[in-house]
Amino acid sequence: MSEAAFQKAAEEVKQLKSQPTDQEMLDIYSHYKQATVGDVNTERPGMLDFKGKAKWDAWSALKGTSKEDAMKAYIAKVEELKGKYGI
Repeated sequence: MSEAAFQKAAEEVKQLKSQPTDQEMLDIYSHYKQATVGDVNTERPGMLDFKGKAKWDAWSALKGTSKEDAMKAYIAKVEELKGKYGI
């Protein structure tokens, strides 16, 4: 899986005709973070930051996933969303 394909998918996801569901957005976010940063490296957000906690939990669930596997999953998810929502 190439870095170029990953970057292309990262641009294409911004061009979807309609907003994906919250769960789809968490999938995209968590795989992007795992592919670009690696394992979660921050403290879990506070009790009242519901969105931040959801994002952190989704990313943390991928702990141990290689950057290449995360890139592959990210690209596959973007392709799925392009088919569902169009660009």
